[in-house]
Amino acid sequence: MNFNNKTILITGGAGFIGSNLVFYFQEHFPESHIVVFDCFRNNNRFTNGNLQSFGHFNNLIGFKGDVICGNINSKDDLRKLQNYKFDYIFHQAAISDTRIYDQEIIMQTNVNSFYDILELSNKNNAVLVYASSAATYGNSTSPQEIGKENPQNPYGFSKYMMDQIACRYANTHKHVLIVGLRFFNVFGPRETYKEKTSSMILQLGHQILKNNPPKLFKNSENILRDFIYIEDVIQANILACETQKSGVYNVGTALPRSFKDVADLLLKEFNSSLSIEYFKNPYSDYQNHTQADISLTQKDLGFKPNVTLEKGIKLYSKEIIRTLNITNND
Repeated sequence: MNFNNKTILITGGAGFIGSNLVFYFQEHFPESHIVVFDCFRNNNRFTNGNLQSFGHFNNLIGFKGDVICGNINSKDDLRKLQNYKFDYIFHQAAISDTRIYDQEIIMQTNVNSFYDILELSNKNNAVLVYASSAATYGNSTSPQEIGKENPQNPYGFSKYMMDQIACRYANTHKHVLIVGLRFFNVFGPRETYKEKTSSMILQLGHQILKNNPPKLFKNSENILRDFIYIEDVIQANILACETQKSGVYNVGTALPRSFKDVADLLLKEFNSSLSIEYFKNPYSDYQNHTQADISLTQKDLGFKPNVTLEKGIKLYSKEIIRTLNITNND
């Protein structure tokens, strides 16, 4: 597809996946007009100590498009988007912390605001690609399949509701393409400012580089996740714009790997002789296995993951080193 001379809105564009989308379009389609809408981080934190917003200006250094600082919960802020005619909307803005149990703020931020994004898409006749999540499956058995959802936390439920709302909206507004992407465990550059909610690949990498033994839950050789590198996630977003069919799709590799595999690969990559330290898992609701069923994603979107865990860690290693000393105050 040619996105040159198209106007592209990326909500949450200063965050992890959003900022990677920003630079993908800027690099490959320099004549595109990119608009970032993000509330950016401040010092506000949830009761669990995690930041309320992960958007950071450092993720956008070198960006040449428009930036609008705004909150998707604010009608006044959203009205600032009325001056544009969007061709594509990539909706990444959300509270994405699975350990936040304040149901009201999650539902307001993730669900209520989604109605406004849908209306914006309809008004502009713009393709809408939005971030859903593997959290919609909760503790369901692998492989996780569309239609077998069982969310176990407010975040997963909010994304499940977004999917239901999107499907109904697409059925009554057939001229608008609406695609939801259920991301599994994404890792890669520009996730640093997610702090404790960043991938285990980044967190374990930093532990090793600080000469601290990588710490894992006991039995981690049997705790598996479907890790997917950011480049494949960007690929899925682009392919979603090419399909002619609205829907919800899993975005993973379908090849789950254990946390022990991750630690071993990082130890090898950084040439470390440290040994893994194990401790008791404090979570009673912990999911022990995720594996995306991507058969529908392959069929409808033509999606094919290209980056193995080994290759992804090798591609990511320099960035893990670069971000080692970034602190909460940066």
